[in-house]
Amino acid sequence: MKLSVVIPVYNEKHTVEEIIARVLALPVDKEVLIVDDASTDGTRELLRRYEGNGNIRIFYHEKNQGKGAALQTAFGHVTGELVVIQDADLEYDPREYPKLLEPILDGRADVVYGSRFLGGPHRVLYFWHYVGNRFLTTLSNMLSNINLTDMETCYKAFRREVLAKVRIRSKRFGCEPEFTMKVARNRFRIYEVPISYSGRSYEEGKKITWRDGFKAIFAMIWYRFFDCSPCAYCAAAFRIK
Repeated sequence: MKLSVVIPVYNEKHTVEEIIARVLALPVDKEVLIVDDASTDGTRELLRRYEGNGNIRIFYHEKNQGKGAALQTAFGHVTGELVVIQDADLEYDPREYPKLLEPILDGRADVVYGSRFLGGPHRVLYFWHYVGNRFLTTLSNMLSNINLTDMETCYKAFRREVLAKVRIRSKRFGCEPEFTMKVARNRFRIYEVPISYSGRSYEEGKKITWRDGFKAIFAMIWYRFFDCSPCAYCAAAFRIK
């Protein structure tokens, strides 16, 4: 089966080349879809070096819109039977794709989450990030009636057919709870596998903040009950776009 690796990128000039090299080194039939979300730190200039590589397609946003918008752009162009979401930093290791894909390939799952909280090795960092992640996952589980351990993980692998029923509408980090609400509502078979995690500090380029946590709460409540983008009034009220 062909694998589509989707990589949203924003201001990752120090890591993007290494993550591309790690993905390309995997001995599988693959395509790499990179969406640069209007980077301003030189990332875009680095990516232009890969234009013409037969395994890589690069899309450029002229205005920064967020991770969800980058995923929307890439999802519209995937051709592989399997899809994996890969951040452009080095927090997640592409060498763990076989572990992610195994439940799909053997017929048990439609969607697989790579969980940072199931016992894999991880860098020790922020306690309150851990608390926030567990709180958001618990709330997500209550709303969706599934028992994930890591809803906010980047690593999500799934069959391409999932995209026919799960259309991401969130522009920013609300895409994570939105995806979960929709795969649960459509009763896809979901598995989790343990993964390693090499988290970054803010000094090293980490971008997500506590404000994104509040937006995630509103996003999961909205997309639990609706499959539409909020109108301008609701978007302003709930701050989820």
